[in-house]
Amino acid sequence: MGLAAAIPQSGTPEFIGVRRALILFGSPGSGKGTQSKFLVERLGIPQISTGDMLREHIQLGDEIGLRVRELMRAGSLVSDELVNKLVEERLKQQDTDRGFILDGYPRTLHQADVMSALLDRLKIGQLVIHLVVDYNVIIARISGRRQCPVCGTLYNATSKPPKVAGVCDLDGSALVIREDDRESVVRERLDAYEQKTRPLLDHFRQAGRKVIEIDASTLKPEGVFERILEQVQA
Repeated sequence: MGLAAAIPQSGTPEFIGVRRALILFGSPGSGKGTQSKFLVERLGIPQISTGDMLREHIQLGDEIGLRVRELMRAGSLVSDELVNKLVEERLKQQDTDRGFILDGYPRTLHQADVMSALLDRLKIGQLVIHLVVDYNVIIARISGRRQCPVCGTLYNATSKPPKVAGVCDLDGSALVIREDDRESVVRERLDAYEQKTRPLLDHFRQAGRKVIEIDASTLKPEGVFERILEQVQA
């Protein structure tokens, strides 16, 4: 089933026409990237993924990319200062004028404070969606990921396997395991998430932001998306 066929097309989301930040919140492997792509297609607003931006720098091999590569190999988080700067620059682009989706940002209380100040200054509303997934499920999901080094297509041994094991469907390249998808690194990332990022939920609620909880442990991605869209349109 293609992306367009998987996404409900009836109704007009209230999100459209209002410049608002839709913040997908959850631990690594909770499905934020997949849901972002669904929402981009449905709402017609851009996805802003700090992970994608950082990987672009890694592929370029520039100064930022070299710094990030070493941090990812060690299972460490990139500095708030660098991530905040990347996001602020991205929001200056015209395609964010009708709203946007934040995928994987903010991850720390400091990032959240900087983000809230920026969005309030720009008069952009915030809606937080928390994808809840059991950690054992997350480890199984991420350790099964493979990526094409040429086109960047992601596969998963259980949910989205390639037609030929270990080979990209699109260009025939040998699939690889990303550094940040190795199980040892995944466990370190989950520990970092628990200590630094999970408290953001309390921060959002105390700040009066709307937080929506979605159980994403057992539902298929299309089912999770339907739950999200219902809440966005509520």
